[in-house]
Amino acid sequence: MFVAIRNAARDYAWGSHTAIAEFLGAEPSGGPEAELWLGAHAGSPAEIVDAEAVGAEDLAQLIAGNPGLALGPEHAREGARLPFLLKVLAAARPLSLQAHPTPEQARLGFAREEAEGVPIDAFDRNYRDPYAKPELIVAVSGTFEALSGFRPLEEVRAVLTVLREADAASDDPQPGALDLLASRLDGPEPLREAVAWLLQDGRGGDSGEAAWLIERTIALAGTARALESSYAASFRTVLDLADEYPGDPGIVISLLLNRVTLRRGDALFLDAGNIHAYLSGLGIELMAASDNVLRGGLTPKHVDIPELLEVLDFAPMEPPLLPAAEIAPGVLEYRPPVPEFTLLRIEGASDDLRLPLSGPAVILAEGGRVEVSGRHGSIELGRGGAAFASPDETELSVTGEGTAWVATVPPAVA
Repeated sequence: MFVAIRNAARDYAWGSHTAIAEFLGAEPSGGPEAELWLGAHAGSPAEIVDAEAVGAEDLAQLIAGNPGLALGPEHAREGARLPFLLKVLAAARPLSLQAHPTPEQARLGFAREEAEGVPIDAFDRNYRDPYAKPELIVAVSGTFEALSGFRPLEEVRAVLTVLREADAASDDPQPGALDLLASRLDGPEPLREAVAWLLQDGRGGDSGEAAWLIERTIALAGTARALESSYAASFRTVLDLADEYPGDPGIVISLLLNRVTLRRGDALFLDAGNIHAYLSGLGIELMAASDNVLRGGLTPKHVDIPELLEVLDFAPMEPPLLPAAEIAPGVLEYRPPVPEFTLLRIEGASDDLRLPLSGPAVILAEGGRVEVSGRHGSIELGRGGAAFASPDETELSVTGEGTAWVATVPPAVA
């Protein structure tokens, strides 16, 4: 079964006014267009184009009406839910600093807030479902800018050295501000101590010690010494964040994180506990179907500092890039180490291509027409068109001049 689907872009303030419309080949709405959801998540289930033909208005209704057919027997047994959510994401301004829980943290946190009677849509609700939310982002635009994971400590100290040099060369040196951060980076849990202090002291207004550090960091980030250093991109990010979120502790926290520039086709995999923020660009995002987000700054939304500190993974890391594997001519696969999803990018594949289908799939066409065929049916998608495929199609064949992005589930491990 192939079913054409569509959705309206969500108008979050950080969204681009043009990027999603250009991807779809449509007229811009005139407002920000941040995310296009193509899945069955209750927050914005994809609309079925020909609802009358299948007897369902959206993809969530279609799955609920016949989960065995729509998901296959294995996934129908696992809660009768589409395990992934595909998005087109277009950031013109930075998103919030955030992290996602492990499966156990999500299950326990959801149960706790349910028992406490916290409304599911409450401003201060942390866990809106009992699921983890690992996610993958692939750059579609020429570049996609992000922060992801804590830097190796030697890099953090090198960044601080640049700030110290800029401070010493200034007309009004204030080394005490930088000492506040340095002292915490010398502790037994340096990154945890630094982040906890910045969030707890820095969110109290402009009177605390952290406020002094934030103000001084912004001033030093704009100096020639900082902007001509090897960490210039990180210091430019400080200046951009200061314009968007004056006084926010996330401005300094950004210097503790890996600053990543993805080129088209590059990908990041963000597992549980990874603190991250998307800064700008157009990407294909694929995640487990969850809405559990613990925020750490750069946002007017709820920030639960103790819960965030429990969720965050403070182990320093290199940027968590996920290389694509060519599994057939013209077919790249981005497969992270999670059971909920895998992503295929199909471009210029041969007419005799046959890709085994392990479960339900969502197909999205980029740049031009694609035709997708399976064992029982087929569907033609124009630029920006999307479709849901049920697993009884068993295999996919993709032709046409466009690029097909296919979100599906990986084969079960025996």
